[in-house]
Amino acid sequence: MQNEKVVIITGGSSGIGRAAALRFANQGDKVLITGRRAGPVEQTVAEHKNIAGIVANTASAEDARRTIATAVDNWGRVDALVNNAGAGAILPLSDATADRITDIFSVNVLGPSLLARAALPHLKATQGTIINVSSTFGHRPAAGLSHYAASKAALEHLTRCWALELAPLGIRVNAVAAGPTESGALTGMMGLSAEQAEAVKEDERARIPLGRRGVPDDIAEWIVQLAGPASQWLTGQVLAVDGGLGLA
Repeated sequence: MQNEKVVIITGGSSGIGRAAALRFANQGDKVLITGRRAGPVEQTVAEHKNIAGIVANTASAEDARRTIATAVDNWGRVDALVNNAGAGAILPLSDATADRITDIFSVNVLGPSLLARAALPHLKATQGTIINVSSTFGHRPAAGLSHYAASKAALEHLTRCWALELAPLGIRVNAVAAGPTESGALTGMMGLSAEQAEAVKEDERARIPLGRRGVPDDIAEWIVQLAGPASQWLTGQVLAVDGGLGLA
């Protein structure tokens, strides 16, 4: 594998995805980010000459194909696919509807599957890697988060199954399970008010053994490491980067 990688990052215009895109770009890699809104994508692209971006819906089969094709058209290869785009909601069972459940699983399970399938021949050619971004709640239960947590549990098990299936092709598959991170998800994806979000943050700080919530760079560092040469003999692993929350 040549030193300069071509990396695709879904949900790359904010939070963990943006931090990872900038880290890859700063070390000389070429990065294609996707996002649902043009404004944030364009803002991130403007931050570094090595970053390109497109507006795409992770859960669309056509957009998955277009995403992979764009990277190949631009740079001729794909070395790493980072399935970072996520969806979730505080969704008690009594409020669950087919549409809301489907929305979560479409982004967190269907989307990574479609992108990995579209990227497969290119990752085989480069003996590349897939990195899935999960959550502490992919392996730790939480009331009111059952469908979000179940979707992340599914993503973690996809990681292990794909690792076995794709190892003969030389493709490594790992995941980073991110703990509570300062990414705006509480007031955005989870739909909380600013006051509710602050109460959740205070509770999390009290429960996290290292005493603070994460920042996007805490997670991005490990995404970059998993795509790098030091991880060439690592596959099928779910790395918890959560300040010890999974132990508490």
